[in-house]
Amino acid sequence: MEAFIGAVHEAMEFLNGYLWGPLMVFLIIGTHLFLTVRLRFIQSYTFFAIRLSVKPDEKGEGDVSQFETLISSLAATIGTGNIIGVASAISFGGPGAVFWMWITGVLGIASRYAESVLAIKYRVKLPDATMRGGPMYALDRGMKMKWLAVLFCVFTALAAFGIGNMVQANSISGMAMEAYGIDPLITGSFLTVLTALVILGGVQVIASVTNKLLPFMALFYVLACIVILILNWNFILPALDIIV
Repeated sequence: MEAFIGAVHEAMEFLNGYLWGPLMVFLIIGTHLFLTVRLRFIQSYTFFAIRLSVKPDEKGEGDVSQFETLISSLAATIGTGNIIGVASAISFGGPGAVFWMWITGVLGIASRYAESVLAIKYRVKLPDATMRGGPMYALDRGMKMKWLAVLFCVFTALAAFGIGNMVQANSISGMAMEAYGIDPLITGSFLTVLTALVILGGVQVIASVTNKLLPFMALFYVLACIVILILNWNFILPALDIIV
């Protein structure tokens, strides 16, 4: 097992070194900048978009409501992935990495908006009236590049094991092991069962679960951040100084 895990780790390190570098950063930031200018700084409508997200729209078509869509999106942002991701970025790139995360976060709103528009424009309605959409449909129906849509699906499935599950599961099992001495195999098995129960239920079950859990999770997340800032108030200004 250790040999297999080592081989997988080496393969990921190789792919990461080959794919992730200055060119990828240039393409991502370049896309953010292009869409920000092309969409006339769509970021200025952020608060208007939030109001639309929480306002019921009986005429809209889809499997879930606007609010459930917002909650499902936030569920993938707030949590262990966000905390561990930021901590990892700081450990590798220093405090200044936070500044660039702020910049790319603001500019990335344009890319996220464009992705959402394309997903709605090129989505399809199945015979059972459920919706199917995403970048793969935009690549297939919009750009007429089905081969690229297939590649996107394959690589997304592979990425789901890494950035989609491994980071979070590793963080949770590591903390459970250190705090309570729980075997990571037990934690991993428990997380697998819970995740399967949600994902296999489809988008409506995912939206329903996140709609019930996320408000409490977000409240706890914000309160915890406020408590940490209060307890470490004397470090706030020095932290901002070294970040900028």
